[in-house]
Amino acid sequence: MSVRPVRPEDVPAVVGLVRELAEYERALHEVRLTEEQLATCLFGDSPALFGHVAEVGGEVVGTALWFLNFSTWRGTHGVYLEDLYVQPRHRGAGLGKELLRTLAQVCVERGYSRLEWSVLDWNTPSIEFYRAAGAVPTDEWTVFRLTDDALASFASADRS
Repeated sequence: MSVRPVRPEDVPAVVGLVRELAEYERALHEVRLTEEQLATCLFGDSPALFGHVAEVGGEVVGTALWFLNFSTWRGTHGVYLEDLYVQPRHRGAGLGKELLRTLAQVCVERGYSRLEWSVLDWNTPSIEFYRAAGAVPTDEWTVFRLTDDALASFASADRS
């Protein structure tokens, strides 16, 4: 069992894991990610996405995909964990904890002030896992999002 930074040859496996996560979250129909897109985001000229994988016996069975954010109040960057996923048959062996701990180490080593993520309200196993790691929910915040037609419409709206 090991956790390491994602490599170009891991891209197909990571896309597969993202699809598995989306299926678990009942949103597979929303996934548009391609191997080419992920490879460009991770390894292109100006990568803005980063990742780690968990391996068992040389097989990629888990992933953490993340990017930098910034806290104006703290004056430092932080890590936003977009996806954390370990295949069900490998859960309970500490891989998820090791992926999360690795990102915490990145934060500490680089002087980032926080590690944050979102979790679906109904995902009790993940919520319990995160609480056991010492994470606390930020109940006073609500996530807003513009996508698809709403994003395009707002972007092209009359500026007056």
